[in-house]
Amino acid sequence: MAGQLKEVRNRIKSVQSTQQITKAMKMVSAAKLRRAQDAITQMRPYAQKLQEMLSNIVSCSEGDMSIGLAQERPVEKVLLIVITSDRGLCGGFNANLIKLAKNTISEKYAAQFQKGNVTIWNIGKKGFESLGKAGYKTDATYKDIFLNLRFESVQAAAQAATKAFEQKEFDAVEIIYSEFKNAATQRFVAEQFLPIPKVANQAGGKKTDFIFEPAREELIAELMPKILNTQLYKAVLDSNASEHGARMTAMDKASENANELLKSLKISYNRARQAAITTELTEIVSGAAALQG
Repeated sequence: MAGQLKEVRNRIKSVQSTQQITKAMKMVSAAKLRRAQDAITQMRPYAQKLQEMLSNIVSCSEGDMSIGLAQERPVEKVLLIVITSDRGLCGGFNANLIKLAKNTISEKYAAQFQKGNVTIWNIGKKGFESLGKAGYKTDATYKDIFLNLRFESVQAAAQAATKAFEQKEFDAVEIIYSEFKNAATQRFVAEQFLPIPKVANQAGGKKTDFIFEPAREELIAELMPKILNTQLYKAVLDSNASEHGARMTAMDKASENANELLKSLKISYNRARQAAITTELTEIVSGAAALQG
């Protein structure tokens, strides 16, 4: 009986220690989330307007072969930029992104994958480790971007992808990331990066009439790469905020589960202790009765 009590006490101490860690991690993630949320909230309207403008220009220039980044060609070689986190303990965040990457390959690019023509650039260590073990062709060049998240680091990845597309190393480039909604909600997205997607048919079937100043070619050549850099940076900021939100939610749930487990363990401890006391009292009464007899 004494051994059982000691075992329950040790389990209670262990759960309490774990709960302290999960509460601390929740506080750290909450602080990081505030900064990450501010960054993506300020960035998103700007990035969305730029993307809308870029898609409109591409749609209005349909048939113009001078816009190389918008040219659609038969898809033989594919690049997926998969954005995960560097660390775990964030619920199903990384697992869902990895699952989406695998589903995208199996549903859209199965033929290219069979030929070995699907390449994955990983941003974040978790995706690199998991997809590499699963036998996918991965590239670790940009996996450490989250160690020091800066626009310049993301820009280098965007420029490399753009250059590879222009040189026909890849015929399609997609970004797989988590779009931040709030601390408890993320939307896992596979988004076309290159060729630049066109907008849907506009109202009345009319295309927007743009006036270009300076020259059209000069403006497009200068503007397109910068907008693409911004699009990838937005996706990275989205995933960064989503990671901290997912981890904060996971640690909050872990702390609640620890509370429930502690209640159960304390009830078990009290029952065992009560049984031990009852047994001792029975032994004392039995011994007293034997002496009197």
